[in-house]
Amino acid sequence: MDFDLFLEYVKKHPVLISALVGTGISLFLFRRWVAGGWCYSKARLDGKTVLITGANTGIGKETAIDLAKRGELLRCCLNRGLTDAISTVAKISANLTKINKAYQCRLQKADEAYSAKIIIACRSVQKAEAAQAEIIEVSGNRNVSVMELDLASLESIRQCAEKINKELTRLDILINNAGRVFINLMETKDGFELQFGTNHLGHFLFTNLLLDLIKKSSPARIVNLSSLAHENGDIHFDDLMLEKDYTPIKSYCQSKLANVLFTKELARRLEAGNIGDYLFFAPRWSRYRAAETRYYHVALAGYTTAILGPFLRRLMFKSAVEGAQTTIHCAWTRKLARRLVCTTEFHCMFSSLFNSDCKVKKPLPKAEDEAIARKLWEVSAELVGLEKKVE
Repeated sequence: MDFDLFLEYVKKHPVLISALVGTGISLFLFRRWVAGGWCYSKARLDGKTVLITGANTGIGKETAIDLAKRGELLRCCLNRGLTDAISTVAKISANLTKINKAYQCRLQKADEAYSAKIIIACRSVQKAEAAQAEIIEVSGNRNVSVMELDLASLESIRQCAEKINKELTRLDILINNAGRVFINLMETKDGFELQFGTNHLGHFLFTNLLLDLIKKSSPARIVNLSSLAHENGDIHFDDLMLEKDYTPIKSYCQSKLANVLFTKELARRLEAGNIGDYLFFAPRWSRYRAAETRYYHVALAGYTTAILGPFLRRLMFKSAVEGAQTTIHCAWTRKLARRLVCTTEFHCMFSSLFNSDCKVKKPLPKAEDEAIARKLWEVSAELVGLEKKVE
C-alpha cells in the first residue's frame, strides 16, 4: 500500500523527483571528485624510520597510522605458537614465569628492530602522547615515539634536530606536515610573521639540520606538504613578514608557495651535490585541518559561511583520511621511485615531483621559477641563521 502511494506521488510530481534524484547524483559525483585519488600501494616499511611533524591530529595523524600499519611486525605462526605454549606452561609452573618474560622481552626487541619506527614531532607533548596511544592501538605497531618540536621557535627546532641526530642512526622518510593559520598578525618567538615563520622557515631549518642523517639513509625521501592555496600566493621579498599589508589569506598563500619553491631549490642543490636521496612534494587540502578551514571560511565570507561551515566543509573539503592519501603515496610508493633515473648503484638522479591526488602534476610557472626559489633560499638561510648551506 505504501509503495503504491509512493509510485502515485512520483507520477504526480515527475519534475520534483527528477530534480531531487539529479541533485543527489550530482552531489555524490562532486564529493567523489573532491575526495581525489587513493593510495593503493602495498609497500612495507619494515625496518624504516619515519618522522612526521604535526602528527597529533588531522592529516598528519592519519598518515602516521597508515605508515605504522605498513611497518607492523607480522610474527610467524611458529612464534605465535611458541608464545601461546610458553604462556600456558607458565600458568602451570611458576618457575617458568621468568622464561616467559624473557621471551616476551626478546619479541619486543625484535619488534623495535624490524618494525617501522614512527616519530611524531609536535608542539604539544600532551596532545602528541594522546595521538601516540591512538596510533599504537589502531595500527598495532608499538614502535611509535614522540618528540617535542615547536616550529615557531628556532631554539626548539635546533634542540629537536640535535636530539634526532644523536639518537637515530637513520631517517628514511621525513614528512614536513605541520602547518598553521592565523587571522591576526602574530609573530614567532624569533620575531617572524607566524604563518611564514612556522609553515616555511621552521621546516626549512629543520630539514637542513637533518640532511646529513637523511643522506646516510639514502635512498630516502622528504615530503613537503603545501596547499592548493599556493596557486594564489606570491613571495613578497620587499615585505616578507607582511607588516605593511597583512591578511591571513595573503600570508597563508605566501607560505604555501614558499613550500613549493623550497622543495624545488632543495632538489636542485642536492642534485648538484650528487646526493642519492629522493624528494617528493604533496599538496594538502582537508576539512579536518579545523583551524585552517574555519579561519579560511570566516575570512572569505563572514558569518554566512561560518554558519554553513560544517556542511560546506563536509561537502567541499577532503576528510583527514582522504587528505592523507597523497602524502602516503609520496612517502613510499615504489612507482614514484621507478620514475627516477639511476646512474649507479649508490647514486640516483635527484628529483622534485609535485603531486596532487596521488598523481604527478605540473605546478604553475611561478612555483617553478628558479631565480625566485634561489633567492628565497638565501633569504631564508640568513633569517634562520643557517650556518651550513647546501650548495
